[in-house]
Amino acid sequence: MAVPNYTYLKLKMPGPNGVIMIKSTYEHAYDYDVECIKYAKALAEAETLIANLDQLSGEVPDSKRCAGAFKPAEAIKLVLVDPACPDNRALRISATLDIK
Repeated sequence: MAVPNYTYLKLKMPGPNGVIMIKSTYEHAYDYDVECIKYAKALAEAETLIANLDQLSGEVPDSKRCAGAFKPAEAIKLVLVDPACPDNRALRISATLDIK
């Protein structure tokens, strides 16, 4: 039973002791419009993201991209992490890497 008047930015409704009137300003209305647009944009982006995730979850993974299919480079050299350390920890790097 509320009656909005968008021209004057007022909302009138019956109350227990007469008419209840809620007033606003144009600045306040503008701020709410901006906030509403941001919320609608975020909601649309979230729905698009959910749709994309649903589509991706239904796809069959490529067997060539599995972790078990990893093959190291053919030319590898071992570089000691700390030559003074007795545990001989080393990194494996490509032998064809540039000095830079």
